[in-house]
Amino acid sequence: MSEVNAPSRRYHSPRRKEQAAATREAVVSAARELFLGEGYRSTTVAGIARRAGVAVDTIYATIGRKPDLLREVVETAISGTGQAVPAEQREYVIRLRQAAGAAEKIRIYATALAGIQPRLAPVYVALRDAAGTDPDCGALWKQISDRRAANMLRFIEDLASTGELRTDRPAAELADAVWSMNGPEYWVLLVDQRGWSPDQFAAWLSDAWCRLLLKDS
Repeated sequence: MSEVNAPSRRYHSPRRKEQAAATREAVVSAARELFLGEGYRSTTVAGIARRAGVAVDTIYATIGRKPDLLREVVETAISGTGQAVPAEQREYVIRLRQAAGAAEKIRIYATALAGIQPRLAPVYVALRDAAGTDPDCGALWKQISDRRAANMLRFIEDLASTGELRTDRPAAELADAVWSMNGPEYWVLLVDQRGWSPDQFAAWLSDAWCRLLLKDS
């Protein structure tokens, strides 16, 4: 029987997927090391390829150009995984939204930030510095900052759903206040420059936000 018209079978290889994921991880790790060590402007795709032990064409095919690499470094630093994870799918965001009380929601978020910032803050500061001279980085900086601001407004709306949020200030103003304090720059000031521990930082944010955002009990 002729099989000329038989439907083709798509070949799936778990090993190939694992190899592709490992290659991507090696490239992102190499990019992170060079962006932080040499700066965005001095880092080249060829240098990242050498550090990762792959061909330049492999980087272009799997991730893209240098701005795409920086975006991937930022996104994986936020998620703590080998790929970007939307905010609503992050484990701590799910727990936060399931929590009943505003103070517990704040505590969950502050604790999560203390776990995220050690890996995110150096990358975020490198992006901020590169944004001043590179248009692609400037656009990425604005996009991530705007996205963070939108997420903070959703956080404030979630706190409001408990009935415990203060009502004498606009929600957008409260969201901007949280946005300013959850930025990596704030972490750098208190942890890197003033020597605070991550636990101290988390406890401070939790206490400060409860006092700042919630009604007097």
